[in-house]
Amino acid sequence: MKESRTLVIGDIHSGFRALEQVLEKAKVTTADKIIFLGDYVDGWSTAVETVDFLLALKKTYNCIYIRGNHDELCYDWLKEKKDNPIWFQHGGEATMASYNEADNKTIAEHLLFYEALENYYLDSENRLFLHAGFTNLKGVEHEYFTKTFYWDRTLWELAQSLNPEMLKEDEYYPSRLKHYSEIYIGHTPISKKMSHVVPEMAANVWNIDTGAAFKGPLSIMDVDTKEIWQSDPVYTFYPEEKGRN
Repeated sequence: MKESRTLVIGDIHSGFRALEQVLEKAKVTTADKIIFLGDYVDGWSTAVETVDFLLALKKTYNCIYIRGNHDELCYDWLKEKKDNPIWFQHGGEATMASYNEADNKTIAEHLLFYEALENYYLDSENRLFLHAGFTNLKGVEHEYFTKTFYWDRTLWELAQSLNPEMLKEDEYYPSRLKHYSEIYIGHTPISKKMSHVVPEMAANVWNIDTGAAFKGPLSIMDVDTKEIWQSDPVYTFYPEEKGRN
């Protein structure tokens, strides 16, 4: 029997065609646990196709779907139909166009998908997976503001600014980082302009957002071995579109 893996996938941003390719490259099987870090929509034209694929995938595979800020924005629009010009300018336009072609049954199923997304996932190895970050010094279970899980950027900023020679035992080592063996996030693209970009680690935080909404690829990482698989740059699947560039 094939040994199971824990795989983490960065921000997709409606890049359904790239998602299909990178899953194939990683030779994902039903033995694997697949953790998606959120931002399934907003960017490329295949928002509905992306969520349809994720819904179908969970019927056979062991999938965990984390909530991203763009998923929440899309949900709010689908539920309330409120005008949000900022969202529209940051990938929402393509998502709206995609959903305007969807029937009521599809939209109802997708609303349930967005409602069921998890704010974070903590595995048996004390590895934390979430879209953006958290601010409570005692850890995610004590976070007062749940929107922080999918909007925060200070966690990655903190990890990047930390002296790499500082030990966890140091009295000034950030309390937020002490609670977990590793933390996996997306949300903040490592680069918006480069097509050759890989996940990066700072302190014990791994950023898996390799800029799929912009010029970069979509990435999968095996959290045990740190092996990485990547799609072609996502924009190459959508030559007539701008994405979020």
